[in-house]
Amino acid sequence: MIQTFTKRFFQIAAGAVLIAGSGMVHAAGSVSFLQPANGATVTSPVHLKFAVSGMRVAPAGDMSEGTGHHHLLIDGGPVPTGDVVPANDHAIHYGKGQTETDVVLPPGAHTLTLQFADGAHRSYGPAMSQTIKVDVK
Repeated sequence: MIQTFTKRFFQIAAGAVLIAGSGMVHAAGSVSFLQPANGATVTSPVHLKFAVSGMRVAPAGDMSEGTGHHHLLIDGGPVPTGDVVPANDHAIHYGKGQTETDVVLPPGAHTLTLQFADGAHRSYGPAMSQTIKVDVK
């Protein structure tokens, strides 16, 4: 019994060391859309305002602890913790530290996910994301 406990303790400790040594800073905060509101009917281009609490916005490349920048995922959900946020037509990076933007969207229902990531674009995960729905007229 004690040997099993000791073995399990060292397995957990080794896992914690691997996570700590991964270079991935775990976020403690939240992000939100200040504008538009969830469920809003909007016109294109859609004006978006982003906020973060518990962390600081910094440009891409800045790897200071507790910093990151926003990404907008159009019609997609949060990026898993540690995964690099893709860069394409549906995943827009705001690597200069922008906190607001205008986005052209076609008419219809859209899901917008705000994802915060570190200076290397590694996602802080679902805990540092917010998803809203908008209807573009």
